[in-house]
Amino acid sequence: MGLIKTEMFTDQQNLLASYFKAFGHPARVAIIQHLFKINACVCGDLVEEIGLAQPTISQHLKELKNLGLIKGTIEGTSVCYCIHQDNWTKMQTAISAFLNTESNNTSCC
Repeated sequence: MGLIKTEMFTDQQNLLASYFKAFGHPARVAIIQHLFKINACVCGDLVEEIGLAQPTISQHLKELKNLGLIKGTIEGTSVCYCIHQDNWTKMQTAISAFLNTESNNTSCC
């Protein structure tokens, strides 16, 4: 049986790709920005804030939570979300290391 395409790459490469995928949709970017802006857990106002349907918002929240960038707690019948600060810091470190990669090639093209 062949390799799964992600198995061809390092764990770090797959992790970076996951982070970049999370920011590949403007709704997820808007959700993250809103969570940072309010600096608290948000339970129900994302639909009004972002302007998308509840199932769409829920899907984007699920993606962000699966990646660990946000965390959720159950309060009554609703789930409240906030930034997972430890994982956010880990992501910043990984992306910063990637972006600060220096090239040895000074003359290309």
